[in-house]
Amino acid sequence: MKLLSRKATCNSHGQDSSYFLGWQEYEKNPYDEVKNPKGIIQMGLAENQLSFDLLESWLAKNPDAAGFKKDGQSIFRELALFQDYHGLPAFKQALVDFMSEIRGNKVTFDPSNLVLTAGATSANETLVFCLAEPGEAFLLPTPYYPGFDRDLKWRTGVEIVPIHCTSSNGFQITETTLEEAYQLAQKRNLKVKGVLVTNPSNPLGTTMSRTELNLLVNFISAKNIHLISDEIYSGTVFSSPGFISIMEILKERSFEDTEVWNRVHIVYSLSKDLGLPGFRVGAIYSNDDMVVAAATKMSSFGLVSSQTQYLLSAMLSDKKFTKNYISENQKRLKQRHKKLVSGLEKAGISCLKSNAGLFCWVDMRHLLSSNTFEAEIELWKKIVYDVKLNISPGSSCHCTEPGWFRVCFANMSEETLKLSMQRLKAFVDSTTKTSQTNHQSIENSRRKSLPKWVFRLSFDDRETVHGER
Repeated sequence: MKLLSRKATCNSHGQDSSYFLGWQEYEKNPYDEVKNPKGIIQMGLAENQLSFDLLESWLAKNPDAAGFKKDGQSIFRELALFQDYHGLPAFKQALVDFMSEIRGNKVTFDPSNLVLTAGATSANETLVFCLAEPGEAFLLPTPYYPGFDRDLKWRTGVEIVPIHCTSSNGFQITETTLEEAYQLAQKRNLKVKGVLVTNPSNPLGTTMSRTELNLLVNFISAKNIHLISDEIYSGTVFSSPGFISIMEILKERSFEDTEVWNRVHIVYSLSKDLGLPGFRVGAIYSNDDMVVAAATKMSSFGLVSSQTQYLLSAMLSDKKFTKNYISENQKRLKQRHKKLVSGLEKAGISCLKSNAGLFCWVDMRHLLSSNTFEAEIELWKKIVYDVKLNISPGSSCHCTEPGWFRVCFANMSEETLKLSMQRLKAFVDSTTKTSQTNHQSIENSRRKSLPKWVFRLSFDDRETVHGER
């Protein structure tokens, strides 16, 4: 008799992905400037640590909020007892206002359509529970965040069908790739319930174009399915083109009070834009009353603490602070992104042109021993174990092309980033030198095995060709 459930013993969590294995290696040997200067530098974690000083400065100036006081009086008991899964009204209002501000106030959000969750992980899973049955499917453009294999599939039993995007057009979604993914699902006898996209993209660090967003709206309208727009990186857009929320597209096309309006859902979080992943603040925004009601009930399994809500409602209600934070944070992200790109270029490595996020999508195809995913993992292992940098291989993101890697830049100091680039350059230089030496050795060996008349003929041919120029 089995004592544990199939869920407990199955291997569908995704923990054996190279994405998570890299984290495990880092945790065994973490870099520390003083204690472990030869350790592994964590470049596989999309955290925003560039603007903590702005948050700490606000906390210092607002001791009542951090001390759970209101007008100088303690409200600790009130917060300690509050457990309504609808959330604190003041926080929900402050959060939707912050979401609007990030979007240039081009769209507004109704707090009654907002469901609070313990992070975006919980938000995405809850939405999938609301929208699909086990064995049904969502279409996701590749490459996508490796954690989605866990977040969307593990407990829900829902399948992911890839929308295969390629570097030929900057990994953008097209009408053809959407239709091919839909047909693939049908061949697998999977009922498609929706499309899920991250905008800005993780791992690409790019914003979706207006053309792509309109294409998605047309597609879900024609297929009568849902669209989940994960917009947790919306406040990290640091250069043009700017961020366009899916809600902006719907309003432009006057989709209010239509079926499509009710089938588009947004996931948001303060983990990336405000750099607070440990606070576990996520949200679902939906215009469908039934989805909001069901998600609210499910949120009781992962609530945001009332103390966290109170502190952040005070912070986000301070409009002078939020305006300065959004602007300064984006400026710092732009500067740090520039330093990473520059460091990569010095090592002879390029990356996809990006304008958002906490990472770059880096092209190391020229460093592969062959154009295979086996060669990609071989290179990744060298970078983790020898170079001592934990980066995420494209195969963990289901990229269709070997040789792409996600490299994070906002979770470390500028000095640590500089060191990581020095390590990478040294590795590339040694790899290139070894490759050239091996090539020369092979060439010399080949020459020794050929008779002398071959070289005379070859030399004469070159002279003839040069004479024709």
